[in-house]
Amino acid sequence: MLFSGWDNLLRTLVVGVLAYIVLIMFLRVSGKRTLSKMNAFDLIVTVALGSTLATVLLAKEVALAEGILAFALLIGLQFTVTWSSVRVRWVRRLATGEPMMLLYGGEFLPEALMKSRVTKDEVRAATRSAGVDSLEKVLAVVLETDGSFSVVRSSEDGNGSSLVGVSGPHKSPESAER
Repeated sequence: MLFSGWDNLLRTLVVGVLAYIVLIMFLRVSGKRTLSKMNAFDLIVTVALGSTLATVLLAKEVALAEGILAFALLIGLQFTVTWSSVRVRWVRRLATGEPMMLLYGGEFLPEALMKSRVTKDEVRAATRSAGVDSLEKVLAVVLETDGSFSVVRSSEDGNGSSLVGVSGPHKSPESAER
């Protein structure tokens, strides 16, 4: 079917504009965290919001009010989980996971590579992207909770404190905090 009538087009136009405006307002009110760099939990919420918007736009059986409630529910749940994850460690671990050290002191950590399903070549690529020409110049490479790699260069005056909270073999003055 190529065309089912002007009423359907008008409904899609009106509901689409209103749903879009409401979604933008909800996202602005919920804060920057809702639109931040994504970990798996944030990605799921983003996909669910997009799916909800598409359903509200195209499914005649779903009223705009139901779509608005679904937006509010998803954003409210995301806010609740992120608020809790800032305050409760087990919620943070459940929602976002933990960063994983893949290389330390220029040496690959084979068990961590296997567990994270990352190859040595991917770690080398991350170090090249960071402008490092030798693994011996790298204190650590960390797979972050959002899937990105962080490359921490070795330095004589650094103490490795940025690695606190990262799963791995490092020993820094703050490792007792873990």
